[in-house]
Amino acid sequence: MASQDWFDKDFYKVLGVSKDVTPAELKKAYRKLARKFHPDSNPGNPAAEAKFKEISEAHSVIGDPAQRKEYDAVRAMGGGARFTAPRPGGGQAGGFDDVFGGMFGGGARQQQPGYSYEQGGFDDLLGGMFGRGQGGGGFGTSSGGFRGYGGPTRGRDVIASTTVDFITATHGDQITLQTQDGRAIKVKIPAGVADGQKIKLRGQGQHSPDGGESGDIVLTVNVRKHPVFERDGLNLRVSVPVTFVEAALGATIEVPTLGEAPVKLRIAPGTPSGRVLRVKGRGVVTPKGTGDLLAEVQVAVPSHLSKDAEEKLAAFAEALPKENPRDELLAKARD
Repeated sequence: MASQDWFDKDFYKVLGVSKDVTPAELKKAYRKLARKFHPDSNPGNPAAEAKFKEISEAHSVIGDPAQRKEYDAVRAMGGGARFTAPRPGGGQAGGFDDVFGGMFGGGARQQQPGYSYEQGGFDDLLGGMFGRGQGGGGFGTSSGGFRGYGGPTRGRDVIASTTVDFITATHGDQITLQTQDGRAIKVKIPAGVADGQKIKLRGQGQHSPDGGESGDIVLTVNVRKHPVFERDGLNLRVSVPVTFVEAALGATIEVPTLGEAPVKLRIAPGTPSGRVLRVKGRGVVTPKGTGDLLAEVQVAVPSHLSKDAEEKLAAFAEALPKENPRDELLAKARD
């Protein structure tokens, strides 16, 4: 930037701060304006884009102590002088195009079987810049690939997803993913991973263009539904049909387990639908604990009966005590 630009532009006014603003106040003001005028928040708005560039230009000067001191000195001299001022950042940081061009340049989305791969969005980038991402607050390492003054650029983070089967999610396994640039990455899926859970692969994102640390891959794990089992925390649930006779008289039945041999369970006489039988230790096994298998009994009612079966069932009904199982329900409803 030529020194005449420093004479002509009041960077303090651009950022809406006083000349004695503290670094903390400056960062807060810049953060607010950057969010308001960022192009991703104002698509198709050239005025907002120009304002964002102006804000970034102002902060690149007065946000750096050495540049701010020089800027204040140049402004104090008045507009009569003519000389060439150094480029903002000195050799320590690039300009707007260097920093934000690489940061918000986006990228083509690529789909691969079971694996999607795309650049992080605006929230990911500003989240890292302003304290919600890796590197803490200020201009430390961010998911947007912006190291800030005095250091090389960090590689950009990559947002990705993969889909695994229910058994893999329950027992854990190692899978291999291929990145957009052709690298094969081995990923450990921990036992008990939940649907939608995120796994961070540190240093596996895009490489830094100037020798800095690589970004990360933030991998979202999607879990396919199982036709029989469901997750309930560390427990596995399964619905087990039993006949009316088994429920009424009691029986020993086989219950499936996930990826292992069935286990035998004793159904007590008079077991109703909805009763849950627990098989200890047959749920999800993790370092934090082991779940159980929860077998919920469902009494199966036959949809077709032979004439002989109907007659015997009618005789059975006649032999039962004459009581209405809904009497208690109706009485409570009247209260």
